[in-house]
Amino acid sequence: MGRRSCVKAAALCAVGVLAASGCAGGGQDDEGGGGDRLSVATGAYPLQWLTEQVGGDRVEVQNLADPGTDPHELELSPRQIGTVSSADIAFYIGGLQPAVDDAVADQGGGNGLDVAELVELRTLEENAESGGHEHGGDGEGHEDGHGGEGDSHDDDHGSGGDEAANESGDAHDHGHDAGEPDPHMWLDTERFARAAEGLADRLGEVDPEHASDYADNAETVTGLLDEIDTEYSTGLAECESRDIVVSHSAFGYLAARYDLHQISPAGLDSHSEPSPGRLAEIAETVREEDITTVFTEPLSDSGAAETIAEEAGAETAVLDPIEGVADASAGDDYPSLMRANLDTLSEALRCS
Repeated sequence: MGRRSCVKAAALCAVGVLAASGCAGGGQDDEGGGGDRLSVATGAYPLQWLTEQVGGDRVEVQNLADPGTDPHELELSPRQIGTVSSADIAFYIGGLQPAVDDAVADQGGGNGLDVAELVELRTLEENAESGGHEHGGDGEGHEDGHGGEGDSHDDDHGSGGDEAANESGDAHDHGHDAGEPDPHMWLDTERFARAAEGLADRLGEVDPEHASDYADNAETVTGLLDEIDTEYSTGLAECESRDIVVSHSAFGYLAARYDLHQISPAGLDSHSEPSPGRLAEIAETVREEDITTVFTEPLSDSGAAETIAEEAGAETAVLDPIEGVADASAGDDYPSLMRANLDTLSEALRCS
């Protein structure tokens, strides 16, 4: 067990896959030591956090995205490709970061663990169709507990799933996103909990001597995620509005789970460019539906959201898709950011 030997990284260097600067140390930093700990490379902050919780002190985690950067923009250096190659497990979400997908496929040697292997990823269209539309409703559409895949809700907004898809940006400038898997599954605490359990199983396969430790840690994480889920279900049960206008369509899982309605000018990619007509259309919706707040993000350009708010005379507030942690973030880890988001939503949606 333990991490993969440096032989593989050296071989890659020999054939010119990695630059010489990326081969020193076999693609791993040894400053913190590693001993016999498992090495796990993660593509994005939420997976880093989850791995640290489930792996505990038995795992050394190296996140490929620098703190405070947008993971959608990730490009891997030769050294980072070496990190993927030499890791015992490369934990990632297929489709979120093409550079990571390619590195795992080309250099991972079977060490990849795609979240899609552990939980069902929904498409942007599926999330739009299950988003809540009951203005001022009591949230009864949300299924308590963790047994359901769909978290489906009735559409009382007037014209069913097609309109929901349109208002999420699917049928406008970003129709190509509609059928693509939405990678932002960590905003659904139930799915994130199942990912923790699946990660624990994989860690136990690689390191059977400590399999029970990983399972116990996953149980602890699941308990924490259950607590956050309960807080959301309670806090968002009675709100004057259930519409969330966001910069890009990162909140579909959260909207589907808690009977909210995501409205976005952009698709799954935070760098999608909405048309002026789309911005004007959403601004009109904000005025008509008496939406008081348009949400920006801490890591990516929120110019479109700010334009909508200015045209509609609405306020702005930061709603974090938790794609990373930055100095401007409202918390310093996943639980604190989720709870900060709940506070922001409760105030903006006028929940009681």
